[in-house]
Amino acid sequence: MVQCAVGRGDISLAFLRSKLPGNRNARARAVLDLVIPRADSLLEVLTNRSFRRAGLQVSRHVEIPDVGEVDFLVEGCLVVETDGAAHLESRQVKKDRRRNNATVVGGYLVLRFGYDDVVHHPERMVAEVLTVLALWRGGAFRP
Repeated sequence: MVQCAVGRGDISLAFLRSKLPGNRNARARAVLDLVIPRADSLLEVLTNRSFRRAGLQVSRHVEIPDVGEVDFLVEGCLVVETDGAAHLESRQVKKDRRRNNATVVGGYLVLRFGYDDVVHHPERMVAEVLTVLALWRGGAFRP
């Protein structure tokens, strides 16, 4: 509910934080840390939570030249996109392929995760991200 209300602009995080002072409200304030002010979908909120729990450095809604805005940039090198049902439509699949290619040409790695990955298998999603990051750090993706 908080994510929805903040996303719609019905209430601000600053206002909510001001109503939760003191030690007794620490857990409620921690929930506010999970809110993405401009989330495009619940998948983004859940993915962000999974990545944060894994201790990953994540930037959201990053603009990449020749690609456009991506859902997540993890550790500065890995683009992660979360795909809902609209990404299964033919026109969107073609657009996503072009964006993936432009992302790689631009020097980034790309992973895409759908609803089932994010909602039912977040641990597998995080494990795949960690594996790709380990390969990148080990030089597997460098010439």
